[in-house]
Amino acid sequence: QVQLADSGGGLVQAGGSLGLSCSVSGALFIYNFDAIGWYRQAPGKQRELVALIRRNGIKDYGDSVAGRFGISRDNAKNTVVLEMNKMKPEDTAVYYCYGQFRADDHWGQGTQVTVSS
Repeated sequence: QVQLADSGGGLVQAGGSLGLSCSVSGALFIYNFDAIGWYRQAPGKQRELVALIRRNGIKDYGDSVAGRFGISRDNAKNTVVLEMNKMKPEDTAVYYCYGQFRADDHWGQGTQVTVSS
């Protein structure tokens, strides 16, 4: 059994910064995942990629956040962190931690991020 617990959401003003954290527990460690990171879903929209870090350390970012957000992995703490900077109202969404291991997808419960204008 693998559990992803995401936390750190909240309310921030446009132009501000916020950090999210995803802690992994259970049968897998952070470095076991083929890819781990974050997706988000705004009301009425499809879930979209925010950022992923792959097993080999390569990082992928969604077009709308590239250059503003940064993802990092702390193997010792079994945690992945998303730093969000220069935030915009359109970043408002529920953010979900995501981990892929072989053919299995694992999701966190989601954390709300709201950016006020």
